[in-house]
Amino acid sequence: MAKQEQTKAKSQTIKTEIEKRNFQIRAEDINQEQRTITFPFSSEEPVERWFGMETLDHSPGSVDLSRMDGAPLLLDHDPTKQIGVLEKTWVDGSVKRGYTTARFSKNPLAQEVLQDVIDGIRKNVSVGYRVNKMVLEKQDQNADSYRATDWQPLEVSMVSIPADPTVGIGRSEEIETQIIDLRKKDKGVEMPEEKIKVEVNENEIRKQAIEAEQKRVSEILAIGTEHDCLDLAKKSIQAGTSAGEFMGLVLETKYKARKIEDVNPNIGLTEKEARSFSIVRAIRASVDNDWSKAGFEKEASEAVAKKLNKRAEGFYIPNDVMTTPLQRDLGKTIGTGSNVVATELLTSEFIDLLRNRMMVNRMGARTLSGLIGDIAIPRQTGGALAYWLAEEASVTESDQTFDQIAMTPKTIGAMTQITRKLLLQSSIDVEAFVRSDLATIMALAIDNTCLNGTGTGQPKGILNYSGIGVVPVGDNGGQISYNNIISLWASVANANADLGALGWLTNSRVIANMKVTPKVSGSTYPVFLLDNLPDRTGMTTLEGLACGMSNQVPFNLTKGTGTNLSALIFGNWNDLIIGQWGAIDVLVDPYTAGASGSIKIRLLQDLDIQIRHPQSFAVINDIVA
Repeated sequence: MAKQEQTKAKSQTIKTEIEKRNFQIRAEDINQEQRTITFPFSSEEPVERWFGMETLDHSPGSVDLSRMDGAPLLLDHDPTKQIGVLEKTWVDGSVKRGYTTARFSKNPLAQEVLQDVIDGIRKNVSVGYRVNKMVLEKQDQNADSYRATDWQPLEVSMVSIPADPTVGIGRSEEIETQIIDLRKKDKGVEMPEEKIKVEVNENEIRKQAIEAEQKRVSEILAIGTEHDCLDLAKKSIQAGTSAGEFMGLVLETKYKARKIEDVNPNIGLTEKEARSFSIVRAIRASVDNDWSKAGFEKEASEAVAKKLNKRAEGFYIPNDVMTTPLQRDLGKTIGTGSNVVATELLTSEFIDLLRNRMMVNRMGARTLSGLIGDIAIPRQTGGALAYWLAEEASVTESDQTFDQIAMTPKTIGAMTQITRKLLLQSSIDVEAFVRSDLATIMALAIDNTCLNGTGTGQPKGILNYSGIGVVPVGDNGGQISYNNIISLWASVANANADLGALGWLTNSRVIANMKVTPKVSGSTYPVFLLDNLPDRTGMTTLEGLACGMSNQVPFNLTKGTGTNLSALIFGNWNDLIIGQWGAIDVLVDPYTAGASGSIKIRLLQDLDIQIRHPQSFAVINDIVA
């Protein structure tokens, strides 16, 4: 009994000591002009936690500061109340403390807190952190002692009561740690892990489990009702299926959609093998119908066909090849066959074909590659609603609603020509040119379809997609104005779709027009709609957001009596999804010769294009430029 009283008194003494100890932020550490303050944020002072006494080790290698420079300065560990940023953080091993320099924001809340710090009203700070490894130092009947030998601070907060009042940065008693490795040492030998006994509230756990189960059942029944699959819903509830898994079952059973399989589009070529694959050699073999000198290319094509379970029209170019650089230096110019045979020109003087710029991927469109079979992507179309209730009134039931967007492979084709002389007589390496040309013309075709696809025998592009926002300029088109640009942004923002890879895309005519059109007409010192012309990548900014330029965006639209009208597209480009099935199928036609005896090469690729949320895009399609 006496021992228990002694232990109790000891515990009370520690608690009283902690409450009395304080840290004073020194006035000389506050830079009011720069709004910065430097202070210690951690020490090796033991702090009482739910499992015992905890000490944060400050030896070299114990503290991971990788997330601290640029980390937030918060108020009361509330992530919605950021009042500053941590500019520099370090550990002083000589005094076993961590230090940081924080800069306060100019927002009103931060200014209020900073003034309280300057006035000496707010003095306490706390660190939010995660423990990766902890060792048992001492066992005691009252409280075991542990040392965190691998821990990572995440953020710093101004608080009323710190856990460690011996430093400016204390440790909040409400920040939970994750103990991954807990070991004790006995005479230098590591012993098996010690289990920490944790008292739990069984009633609270039971309540949470019941609520989670009710939510699961409610969501499954809602989906089953929406898609007329109540029998499947009841079976799934009994089987313990989650709501997400049940949505996948609905798509498979009712809509006959297949899951997106994690298929690697590559066939496993090494980097050396991918570079040795010769598209030109494969074309020659197709022309002569003799693969004796292109055995490797034939074997690779057959491997692709086996993986796709689809026979090639001509031969497949493995994805491994198209994604591996050749790393060869071209010593002579590559142009049309008649211009390279027996004519030596510098590579730097080669005149390539001027093409429309490909911008859809650069803007943020997402590509799903290596697909097999039709796929469906679930989409939530409606959410549960909340209601204000009168006294003794009951809640009106509401459920989430779902649908799905299906993607089915459609074949896109493109064609190029290579002369026989280029294949047979040229003394220079044409491989890099042919490979680049085939990839470019196919990519341009896909890029164009993403924007202008009609939906008839091909995917539907953004400009023809139903449900996107349309901002008109005039009955017959007209000059774009600042109000039009803001209305275009608002069309997306008002639908709560202003997130993700937001950006504008238009053609060179509209870019040039916006560069000389003032925001306010008649101004003595005008500010123009567009500040800077696009750089060499085709990118600039418009109203602080990315703006791309590509002449794939049409300038031949019509409206009323207006002709040659251009478009400006704005939206979240992450919601544009390009699905690709298989690899590029190359079909060589040596019989239908071009004007100069050239060989026609047709490229085939299976793909589909969908928009997850049409509200994510809006367009002006009647700009006079």
